Amino acid sequence: MFVAEIGEAGRLRDAAHLVSWAGLTPKHRESDTKVRRGPITKQSSGLVRWAAVEAAQKIPASAGWLVSSCARIAERRGRNIATVATARKLLTLVYYGLRDGRIRALALAQAAA
Repeated sequence: MFVAEIGEAGRLRDAAHLVSWAGLTPKHRESDTKVRRGPITKQSSGLVRWAAVEAAQKIPASAGWLVSSCARIAERRGRNIATVATARKLLTLVYYGLRDGRIRALALAQAAA
């Protein structure tokens, strides 16, 4: 689903642009000394956002660092915020996978094993 919706990763400058395009970044409005932060923007592709959040909810226990990162955030901020943060990390991995043609996290896990 990611490949079909995102298309060519080269059209995006970096992983942050993909995450922003998917609408998984928090709102940030600023005027002089007032700063307002809000929920995620939900700007563009609802399908990519949905798939990333679903994937973040179904992370296997064998995904070591991702599971521990999600648990740390959930402990501090809550389960839903942790799920969205994990979805952002997954989309970052998807961006680099599409750009480079290989999944870096899998190579790291195989080297550690």
